[in-house]
Amino acid sequence: MDIRQLKYFLAIAEEGQITSAAKKLQMAQPPLSQQLKLLEEELGVKLVERGPRRIQLTEAGVILQNRAKQILELSDSTTREIKDLVKGLKGTLSIGTVSSSGATLLKDRLSEFHRNYTGVKFEIHEGNTFMIIDLLSKGIVEVGIVRTPFNLSNLGCKYAEPEPMIAAMTREHDWNPCKSTIDVSELKDRPLIIYRRFEPLIRETCLNHGFEPNIFCKNDDARTTLLWANAGLGIGIAPKSAFDLANTDNLVYKEIQSENLRTQIAAIWMKDKYLSSMAAKFIESFNRG
Repeated sequence: MDIRQLKYFLAIAEEGQITSAAKKLQMAQPPLSQQLKLLEEELGVKLVERGPRRIQLTEAGVILQNRAKQILELSDSTTREIKDLVKGLKGTLSIGTVSSSGATLLKDRLSEFHRNYTGVKFEIHEGNTFMIIDLLSKGIVEVGIVRTPFNLSNLGCKYAEPEPMIAAMTREHDWNPCKSTIDVSELKDRPLIIYRRFEPLIRETCLNHGFEPNIFCKNDDARTTLLWANAGLGIGIAPKSAFDLANTDNLVYKEIQSENLRTQIAAIWMKDKYLSSMAAKFIESFNRG
């Protein structure tokens, strides 16, 4: 059994007909039928049941189909990895990022990576966490930079350091200028501007402190939260590292003293897909495993 035979068998299993599989493989039908026969003889088991219109995989055929997919994917990824090694760390790394990761990513990650690997160029796709995960699954980006919380299903993940959320406000909204931190209870009855994905977390935390949050505005971008707060429309709740992402000339901020209102950015990738050497090196820059 070799890689070529596994490709032939997988085409037959996927097409359900030897004729269709032969067309897909751009070969004649008799040699393909002969290869299937040789494979069955080598394994000593029938792999397919021939019907009038379609073939059906036997139990052994189903097992071989699953293994063939894994073996061929491993073969392809090994080839690409060796080519990566020969080329060295050069080329373009595609990354998907959420807006609230920008400050941390540029300051502590991308700049250092660029100094170490000057031959690498970047292609950045921006969106929310769900969009970034979708881009990963489609193979459009290799690495996603997202912010907790998110579903880890089928994802590899490496976290950066946790950070607090802040309450950003104009001085007119600052009820206690002498304090640089606040308790969650101090947000009661104040008009809150929040990133929509944090709503369940913020609402639950406030309810645990005995009050329903007064959510004045929900949006899909940490920069919007800060811009609205900067206009004096309410109290913006955002990760601390996001503070410098937008115009904050009018704002002061206070760290919210709550273990629940802490968040992290994380590098994520698809567990079942090939990861280039460039992507693997970039992920190493995240310092919490």
